[in-house]
Amino acid sequence: MVFDSFSPEETRRLARELGEGARPGMIVTLNGDLGTGKTVFAQGLAEGLDIREAVNSPTFTIVQEYREGRIPLYHFDVYRIEEPEEMEEIGYEDYFFGDGVCLVEWADQIRELIPDSAVRITIEKDPEKGFDYRRITIEDPGN
Repeated sequence: MVFDSFSPEETRRLARELGEGARPGMIVTLNGDLGTGKTVFAQGLAEGLDIREAVNSPTFTIVQEYREGRIPLYHFDVYRIEEPEEMEEIGYEDYFFGDGVCLVEWADQIRELIPDSAVRITIEKDPEKGFDYRRITIEDPGN
């Protein structure tokens, strides 16, 4: 499915709807260049999970845990991962196959670790359609 978003608010609303329908064990991958709105998407997803605390990109910690919502959110930023084996050091399998929702930014960095059942999201800019325009592609093998 492809969605056109013309504002950060529209992007957040789409992500919130995804979060409202999320289930434990769900893995969501999020790919897009710098500045495409991955953090805005993460914030909307967290809202859909009833998480009220501030959500920011966990760039320097690899994973940030948000446990206060309807379902825990494990927010990964794997931009700095050079080898997939580095994910084993942080116990990624406990997160991926646990009780929460995993959101993995820059997921192409660890493509071989991502289960086929993951919901794959790509956010792209198109300057010809405006500064705030984003094309959001959602591939959900469950649908």
